[in-house]
Amino acid sequence: MSKRVVILAFAAILLAGIPAVAQQITKFAVIDTSRIYTTFYRDSRSVREYEAKKAQYQGEIKRMSDEVKSLRQQKVDAESAGDSSKVSRLEADIASRTNTLLEYSKVKNAELDQLKKRLVTDDAFYSMLYEEIRTIGEADGYSMVLSLQEGNSIIWYSPTVDITDKVIKSMTSRR
Repeated sequence: MSKRVVILAFAAILLAGIPAVAQQITKFAVIDTSRIYTTFYRDSRSVREYEAKKAQYQGEIKRMSDEVKSLRQQKVDAESAGDSSKVSRLEADIASRTNTLLEYSKVKNAELDQLKKRLVTDDAFYSMLYEEIRTIGEADGYSMVLSLQEGNSIIWYSPTVDITDKVIKSMTSRR
């Protein structure tokens, strides 16, 4: 009988501890810091300069791509006409321009990435953003808030854990 009481008491203790364990479930949230930054700095000079450079580079890349497409069409026409010397010249020109286009694209994308990194690492802005995220995270009981930009390992998340709009609203009301 005494053994049975001990077992029942042990089971009761285990069952009583289940709610405490259940309450310790970790809550995560995600945030799109790039969208928040764009919301607050869309009208700033540095963002306008970034967008202008991006448009300029995209225009140049499109122009260069169109030239390569035109050369490819000329090559097809030359092949149809049986002009092998023109086909050879066009192949060399296409290869050269394609390499130039790829190199230009790589260099300009790297340049844009650097500009964007400088834009989104504004210490004053991120201090304010961090404080808002901390306040909302603590108030809503989140254990962790992950950035979608830095979250290469985030494969999927429910939109219900995205607190981006809540942070934007909170930061807008403090302005």
